[in-house]
Amino acid sequence: MLHAVVMAGGSGTRFWPESREGKPKQLLPLTGGKPMIAETLDRLRPLIPPERTWVVCGAAQAEGILEACPDLAEAQLIVEPCRRNTAACAGLAALVIAGEDPEAILAVLPADHAISPPEAFQDALEAAAHAARMPETLVTFGIPPTRPATGYGYIRRGAECGEFGGARAWKVDRFSEKPDAPTARTFLEEGSYLWNAGIFVWGAETLLMEIHRHLPGLAAGLESLKPSLARGDFKEAIATLYPTLESISVDYGILEKAEKVVVMEASFDWSDLGSWDSLWEESEKDADGNAAVLPAGGAIVAKDSSGVLAYSSEAQTIALLGVENLIVVRTPDVVLVARRDRAEEVKALVERLEAEGRGDLLK
Repeated sequence: MLHAVVMAGGSGTRFWPESREGKPKQLLPLTGGKPMIAETLDRLRPLIPPERTWVVCGAAQAEGILEACPDLAEAQLIVEPCRRNTAACAGLAALVIAGEDPEAILAVLPADHAISPPEAFQDALEAAAHAARMPETLVTFGIPPTRPATGYGYIRRGAECGEFGGARAWKVDRFSEKPDAPTARTFLEEGSYLWNAGIFVWGAETLLMEIHRHLPGLAAGLESLKPSLARGDFKEAIATLYPTLESISVDYGILEKAEKVVVMEASFDWSDLGSWDSLWEESEKDADGNAAVLPAGGAIVAKDSSGVLAYSSEAQTIALLGVENLIVVRTPDVVLVARRDRAEEVKALVERLEAEGRGDLLK
């Protein structure tokens, strides 16, 4: 059967100061009235019911996730004692789910992407599940690029390998990391590159086999956890073992090495909402290109101003006069003002605060 694995362990530092250690990006209502993880789980239904939906997160986020997602049973929450990147995250979920359903097909996706419409997303996952039933096949999704973006990884399509559930699939020729601007323009002009959405579909046992093949150390660690699942002391076992596992992404560790990786072109609208600037891009704007994201209510008052994102976690009026292309974010204890074209650098402010011992502004 088809299961969903929602990766919700990220810290979301590019959305500081609204995003904090205990309330990262996936717990924020950035795209609507609900936290992003709740919207992600809603989007998965009715294709995948709650009893086959699993969330992998850190201990600091567990309580907030259960509060944000009342339909998610605590037994469906897989808690990592520390971060070990996406290969360990996906492998751990595959181990747990395969113990209950050895034939499970897993749709593995981040908790904090903006995707619409939900029906197209559900159809795409169902089509990918058909492809993932081919022996030893790993499926990833690519987004047709609309601009020479430098903030995304890219996937180059190879030979077409068939149609599944009405959707076409191609062999992956290669993965490319975030390019510089000239390379991104070349990718766009060539026409065979897609943005890497970080959404995957594969059999649980297929992934575990590929981990064994390409990451033997991680495979051995996961294998040693199996007896604890049967004994009922899994939480104790993982607390000891997990910090010793290799930290590597599933892209680097598995997908770039595996032989049978296919990419399906997404039929849905997608954004990874990787920064305050990308939130501005996805938000409704006034005639001057100003976007107000005020989940608790409020208003934006602007004169001779354009291209501004105004955000407040509390009901607030934000006034703008004679400014352009800014991010203005208000929280109870911090006000952030930054140029939109430097939104990716907010993470550097977080690192500076950490270095200066200002953890009170990060929790």
